[in-house]
Amino acid sequence: MANSAIRIGIIGSEGRMGQALQQAIADAGHSCAGGVDKNGDVSGLAANCDALVDFSAPAALSENLQAAQAASVPMVIGTTGLADDHHTLIGDAAQNIAILQTGNTSLGVTLLAHLVQQAASKLGDDWDIEIVEMHHRMKVDAPSGTALLLGEAAAKGRGIDLAANTESGRDGHTGKRAEGAIGFAALRGGTVAGDHSVTFAGSEERITLTHNAENRMIFARGAIKAAEWLIGQPSGLYSMDKVLGL
Repeated sequence: MANSAIRIGIIGSEGRMGQALQQAIADAGHSCAGGVDKNGDVSGLAANCDALVDFSAPAALSENLQAAQAASVPMVIGTTGLADDHHTLIGDAAQNIAILQTGNTSLGVTLLAHLVQQAASKLGDDWDIEIVEMHHRMKVDAPSGTALLLGEAAAKGRGIDLAANTESGRDGHTGKRAEGAIGFAALRGGTVAGDHSVTFAGSEERITLTHNAENRMIFARGAIKAAEWLIGQPSGLYSMDKVLGL
């Protein structure tokens, strides 16, 4: 399907990512089947496209999933700030349609997460893991979806549960760092598209893996690659790893 023109519908078309997606669709030789935003006709859009790409808001996810299922259309979900109940909705919908959900559609970040998992699996608990991210001043959620994605990769590499081993928002007299914890720090300011670093700090040595996003187009291009790959896949929940063949 990647070599054939496809019709892609955009949920959240008026936002910054929505505009980038329109450009990426054109650059890839595909056609934009249309776009919707708050209170838009998602069902009508879903009925007229080969794939949906959603970069809207968590509050709209339930309606978007219902529309995709009704039209039997695969869906790429790049919306961040999702809670446990949102992931439950996604898992339920994935029994009926193909869904690719990720905190970051960048191919570079996808590879970074793979490397983080590998490093975490090889280094012991005496190597502290710290994840630092910076985004533009308008971002509303923290840590970023990408930071959490990287944290999940590190936790998977160590065979631990991220939620039970997270340290974030340190302030004041916090006491010493918990052994085996995965730390998070979020910076906000300016127009930064997205910087992420994962540091493995051992005794007298450090390894830092970093990805810097210079423009939102990298996320848009990755989302279109994901949509190309997702079309024709059986019902199920997929990640960006599959797009890169990892």
